[in-house]
Amino acid sequence: MLARLQIPSASLARVLLSTHERYLDHLTRAGHPERPARLGAVVEGIRAAGLGDAVVPAIPRAATVEELVRVHAPEHVARIEAFCAAGGGNLDPDTAASAGSWDAALLAAGAGLDAIERLGRGEADAAFCAVRPPGHHATPEHAMGFCLLNNVAVAAATLVADGKRVLIVDFDAHHGNGTQDAFWDDDRVAYVSMHQWPLYPGTGALGEVGGAGAEGTTVNVPLPAGATGDLYLSAVDTLIAPLAARFAPDWVLLSAGFDAHRADPLTGLGLSAGDYAPLTARLAGLVPAGRVVAFLEGGYDLEALGASAAACVGALAGADVLSEPTTSHGPGADAVAAAALLHATFE
Repeated sequence: MLARLQIPSASLARVLLSTHERYLDHLTRAGHPERPARLGAVVEGIRAAGLGDAVVPAIPRAATVEELVRVHAPEHVARIEAFCAAGGGNLDPDTAASAGSWDAALLAAGAGLDAIERLGRGEADAAFCAVRPPGHHATPEHAMGFCLLNNVAVAAATLVADGKRVLIVDFDAHHGNGTQDAFWDDDRVAYVSMHQWPLYPGTGALGEVGGAGAEGTTVNVPLPAGATGDLYLSAVDTLIAPLAARFAPDWVLLSAGFDAHRADPLTGLGLSAGDYAPLTARLAGLVPAGRVVAFLEGGYDLEALGASAAACVGALAGADVLSEPTTSHGPGADAVAAAALLHATFE
C-alpha cells in the first residue's frame, strides 16, 4: 500500500507532526501489539507520502501534573509514576509499562497541549500527534487497554479550562471508554465514537448518551464487523455534522485509531487506508483551520498503519494521498440510522 502525493506541497496547508524519540522507551513485552515499531511505521508512512514542507516537525513538551489532574485522579498519576520508577511490569493482562514509560506518557499527554499552543501561534493549520502510549482507554482512575494517561482528554480538559467548547471524534475500532468517562457529565465536551460492537472494552452502546445535564453530548455508533468506509461518512453527514452545528465547537480533537482497517489483527471492521482521507477531511471541515488536532490511538498492522496515517495527515493538509481505494456496501447502515434518530431527539 504505497501512498503518494499527487499535488505540489507548496499549495498545501501546514500540518504539525508532533513526535518524540522518548516514545520508543515505552516498552511493553515481546509479542505485544502496541510496540515501538508502530511509531516508525507511522513516521515512515507520512514521509513516503511526499508531503514535503507541508509537514512541520514539532517536538512536544511534557504535560505537568496540574494538567494531568484536570482529567486523572492524583492517586492514579502518582501510582503510574511510581510503578514505572520501580521498573514497570504488567498493570493488567493487556497493559504493560517499563522504566521509560512514565516519561513517554508525560510527553504523549503533552503533545496535544503543545500542538494547541503552536496552532494558537500560527505555526501550522492542523496537527497530528504521533504518540505512544495511546490514551483513549485510560479512565480518570485506571490504566487499561494499552493506555496509561488519556492524551486526548488531557488536551480537551485544558481547552475547556480556557473557556473553549470541544468536539472529540474517536474513530478507533475500540470504544474510547476512558474519554467517555472523563466527560460523561460535562456539557462543554461532545464525544462521538464510531467503533466495532461487540469488542473490547465492552462499552459504547447506542443508549450511552451522557449524564444528567449533558444528555446528547455522548454519541455512540456501534458498528458490526465488516462495516466499511461509506458508513463512517454517512455518520459524519447525518449525525456528527448536525451535532457540530448545534454544539458549535471551538476545536475538534480526533482520536485517530487506524485499527478499523481490514488488515488489522485485533479487529474485524472493513476499512481501507483510503477511507481515512475523506473521513478526516470531513471532520476537519467542522471547524476553522488551526483548530484540529489528531492523536494516534490504535492500529496494529504496520503496513496498514503507515498508509492510513499518511492518508489522515494528507487530508489535514488538503491533499489526496493515494493508497487503497475507499470501501463501501458493508453492513451497519441500520446502526448509523438508529444513532441519528436517537440523537435527533436532543436537538
